[in-house]
Amino acid sequence: MASTIYDIAKKAGVSIATVSRVFSQSNNVSEKTRDKVLKIAESVGYHPQAYAQGLASKKSNTIMAVVPVMSNYFFMEILGGIQDKLTKLGYELTIYNVTGTGDNFFQQVEHVIRRRAAEGYLFISIHLNPDQWDRLHKYPVPITLIDEFYEGFDSVSVDNVQGAYKATKAFIDSGYQKIGMISALASSKPIQDRIKGYELAFEDSDIDFDPSLVVSGNTDYRDGFTEKGGYEAMKHMIQEHPSLDACFCASDIQAVGALKAMDDLEVSIPLIGYDDIEISEYIGLSTIRQPMRDMGAIATQTLLERMNDDKKAISQTLYSPQLILRKSTNGILNK
Repeated sequence: MASTIYDIAKKAGVSIATVSRVFSQSNNVSEKTRDKVLKIAESVGYHPQAYAQGLASKKSNTIMAVVPVMSNYFFMEILGGIQDKLTKLGYELTIYNVTGTGDNFFQQVEHVIRRRAAEGYLFISIHLNPDQWDRLHKYPVPITLIDEFYEGFDSVSVDNVQGAYKATKAFIDSGYQKIGMISALASSKPIQDRIKGYELAFEDSDIDFDPSLVVSGNTDYRDGFTEKGGYEAMKHMIQEHPSLDACFCASDIQAVGALKAMDDLEVSIPLIGYDDIEISEYIGLSTIRQPMRDMGAIATQTLLERMNDDKKAISQTLYSPQLILRKSTNGILNK
């Protein structure tokens, strides 16, 4: 199988965005990193020819992924699925990282669309308000949303409300009632949906919802989706609620920190994460599985179809997440 930009980034220990900047001859890369990436590319026989081929046909042959955070397991898996699909079809992938909040964030998103630096755009976890989406919809460029939904755009997403509901209801159906939730920044749309699903599980089971059981770590980094965030949240939760029965974590990476906190405090309660990143299987973490790589591939296919036919019907794929039971729940949940 031919090596991809994803493989080169992994071998070089850098982000896909950095590899993309090297191949696009951007000045925003150190010479040391540039040399390292090029040597690895040469060693595996990778040559970024798609852009050159596009020039001959007056097309860029470039797809751009617009993302808010690069150092995140969820995004890396989705980008892997995107790259898998594009490599087979001769397209080049570039990454545009947007940062900040509010109007500044939207201005960056709108700027990349105005530049027309790609034939099509994949927006990964870009969450805007209705007025902003309506404004982007006026631009005649193909856009597919991943991990987001808005009327009038092609999209691929997961039912986050259902995922959190499944995790929490599994605990409730097995006799647990004091179930905590390790959250992240409340401004994160996936978190809002997961809290909604968590709360709904109590409501459907006629159990009073206790908002003090929803705890997040003291960090804004990666919107709080970090090992440290999970560690801090679990320590706080156990100290404030020593009779805690079980815990649902809003991401697997937070669950890794939560497991460490339990070990340090010599406490053991059943735990369910969210995502099913690769490490989860190896540490025996029960989790809610998102088909991240498939989401990237399906969204890319949807975008390419839109690029070839701008009159086709809007495609909105919504995945139903799956509960995966492993050692962290010790087989105690009802299946």
